[in-house]
Amino acid sequence: MPDLLLELRSEEIPARMQRRAAEDLRKLVTDALVERGFLYEGAKAFATPRRLALHVAGLPPRGEAVREERRGPRVGAPEAAIQGFLKSAGLDSIDQARTVTDPKKGEFYLAVIEREGRETLDVLAEILPQIVKSFPWPKSMRWGAASAQPGSLRWVRPLQSIVATFGPETESTEVVPFSVDGIAAGNLTYGHRFLAPEAIEVRRFDDYVQALERAKVVLDADRRKDIILHDARDLAFAQGLDLVEDEGLLEEVAGLVEWPVTLMGRFEESFLDIPAEAIRATIRANQKCFVLRKSGSEDLAPAFILVSNLEASDGGQAITAGNGRVVRARLSDAKFFWETDKAVRLEDRLPKLDSIVFHERLGTQGQRIKRIAALAREIAQLVGADPEDAVQAAKLAKADLVTEMVGEFPELQGLMGRKYATLQGENSSVAAAVEDHYKPLGPSDRVPTDPVSVAVALADKLDTLVGFWAIDEKPTGSKDPFALRRAALGVIKIIVDNNIKLPWTATIRTAFTPIGLHLDVNSDEKFAFNQFLSDALYKAQDKNHDDEDFGLSLETSWDRRWVHEAVYIVGSEYADQLLAFFADRLKVYLRDQGARHDLIDAVFALPGQDDLLMVVRRVEALGKFLDTEDGKNLLAGYKRAANILRIEEKKDGRAYDSEPDAGLIASSGQPEERALHEALGVARAEASSAVGAEDFEGAMRALSRLRAPVDAFFDKVTVNAEDPALRANRLALLNALRAATREVADFSRIEG
Repeated sequence: MPDLLLELRSEEIPARMQRRAAEDLRKLVTDALVERGFLYEGAKAFATPRRLALHVAGLPPRGEAVREERRGPRVGAPEAAIQGFLKSAGLDSIDQARTVTDPKKGEFYLAVIEREGRETLDVLAEILPQIVKSFPWPKSMRWGAASAQPGSLRWVRPLQSIVATFGPETESTEVVPFSVDGIAAGNLTYGHRFLAPEAIEVRRFDDYVQALERAKVVLDADRRKDIILHDARDLAFAQGLDLVEDEGLLEEVAGLVEWPVTLMGRFEESFLDIPAEAIRATIRANQKCFVLRKSGSEDLAPAFILVSNLEASDGGQAITAGNGRVVRARLSDAKFFWETDKAVRLEDRLPKLDSIVFHERLGTQGQRIKRIAALAREIAQLVGADPEDAVQAAKLAKADLVTEMVGEFPELQGLMGRKYATLQGENSSVAAAVEDHYKPLGPSDRVPTDPVSVAVALADKLDTLVGFWAIDEKPTGSKDPFALRRAALGVIKIIVDNNIKLPWTATIRTAFTPIGLHLDVNSDEKFAFNQFLSDALYKAQDKNHDDEDFGLSLETSWDRRWVHEAVYIVGSEYADQLLAFFADRLKVYLRDQGARHDLIDAVFALPGQDDLLMVVRRVEALGKFLDTEDGKNLLAGYKRAANILRIEEKKDGRAYDSEPDAGLIASSGQPEERALHEALGVARAEASSAVGAEDFEGAMRALSRLRAPVDAFFDKVTVNAEDPALRANRLALLNALRAATREVADFSRIEG
């Protein structure tokens, strides 16, 4: 079976675009082939800093003939409908269509479309130019004289040549005949621009890969990564050092070289006084080099690994020396930043934060720090942290943003703050919180565990959430510019991983107070929070003053007591909205942990579920219970009872929500009825007590004892008895079963 080889060689392809571009090329070509009926055995795309390549194996030399029947309008339909049908079917006149009779719809036209199979080479010549012209680069450019013409080719960097060959593995191949903006497809490519600049004639994929290798180009990015990693490890080991591996940097460097050559450079040991993270950030960001550790130690070595795209005649000495000069210059800057920063205490930097705007509607970083500190004090008492330590950590948490080091390397924020806090004598909990309050930044990131870190991290994230909620900047659809979903998931992970119980309605309401006191009630901007706040101020006024002639308006300077009370009112409104948002995020979190979405809904349907940890524990216990035979059968019994109640309540126009008459059950009920009534009383009391003690597994065990009496009841007792009083009492008994299960969850939300 013939194969397709396509190569698009350009001046440069940025490393960050290569993987996506290779996948786009594969998908665009194969989708276009499949759409035209051309199936294939396999396809793989490749990228280097100068080329995209695609190999499609197992294509047929010719497409199969196509026969299609297309139904048209009814006989006698308007002329416009008939003309539309002729155009879509490719017919010249209606005489070329057949007339078919449908017993129900009468006569209608039918076109039989037959197309001969096309040569694959012709189809490729048709689809490839359009793919090249419309390739979805995130950023692209025009160049040369043609760039002045509208519709000229855009490419990530100037496109230099196209290779497109098609043919079987054992015979000669043909060039796919097409061109794009004057660049004709051919069978010539070029290897490494410096080490092997001669032209290479290409026939098929295997020859192409081997020819490129001889011309100092490794086509496969994963193979380049493997070469770099193993050579760097070996080079470090030979010097008694260990490589500090970095997957992100490895991916980037593999996209910068076609012929990777690893070399080792060195710098002065005096630079090791700089924090290791700063050394790594400097060398990584500026030179794309790997740092090294002393063997068996966490201490960095005064050396680095660089990856060259050249085999130099001097063994790389000049390249290493040049990189070393740049590394030393950068480390000199970092050392200056480090020494300069150490001379100023973090507290002394805080005034600078008053001039840095966090958000135009939420104030400065300085104002935000005051809010976080106030909230951290409240949360500290709930998570077992020292309130004063939490306040101190919150005050210092953002101070490193105005240090020289973080100004140069923003990715070191928090980490440098911890180092500076330690140097100035802060206790370990405060210093750790300065770094950890940003965490977790993602699903795989570390979660803070020190109580002070927990308090400040929660305060920081909650202030962000309530602030943007207050100015009506909530996430919508796929848009979440302020990463509020990530902040909420971070809150959830901190709570669950640390087994923290928090009254969320009260906590969120508390977080709104400093936000509300900062916002301007008299602002002309029509933010939802301001309108709520204005309305709430009048409510507070009415509550505190009965004087009809008090005469307050939005232009009046409000009494701070009323503002506090108004913010409390509004905070309650927003607490409900934010709790619903947390519920949605918790569902995402639990689904990622393998929990069923219906069980989450069943727990959240109960009133007062504002303790996220308890929701998680209840969902876990409910899932385990429903995996047992007792759980499955009780759920089936509940569904049967709920269905009977729904039908009978609709028919009777009333709800059977009163307690069943114990006397009637004792005098007229069947043994199974009496047994269920007694079991329901015991199970409901035990389940309620267990839930109150947060023993959700105990609550499930209490409900499990209902399985046998429920099964017996439905097996032996007729609910719709002829005696109206007995029927009503049995329906009330089924309602009692429904009420008993609601001690742990709303079983109506559970599937199955």
